[in-house]
Amino acid sequence: MFATHGDEGYVAALPGIVRKTLCHGERTLLTEFRLDAGSMLPPHAHPYEQTGYLVAGRLLLAIGDERRKVGPGDAWCIPGGVEHGAEVVDDALAVEVFSPVRRDYLPAGQGRVAASGASK
Repeated sequence: MFATHGDEGYVAALPGIVRKTLCHGERTLLTEFRLDAGSMLPPHAHPYEQTGYLVAGRLLLAIGDERRKVGPGDAWCIPGGVEHGAEVVDDALAVEVFSPVRRDYLPAGQGRVAASGASK
């Protein structure tokens, strides 16, 4: 039920973008993204619903046919199957929830969060 944050466990997602799965349950997965200014998240789609919150920085975020500048405190929700992408304007920190759980985002060797509250 609880996870402790540290600087280890980040993996490269794309050039200038790293991600770390913070915790997950049966139906949701929480991931932190650190994005360097000038990096790009090319347009893509996946079956997961993705809800995000920008903690710091600035992005030009595209969801479907809409493009918007987002800054600290802004949030978004991307339905599964909808194309989206981003240009990183300033170094950024985003936190996103995926549903259902993205198995490809689970850290190697990590099991499910146990009902007792201990994570494996």
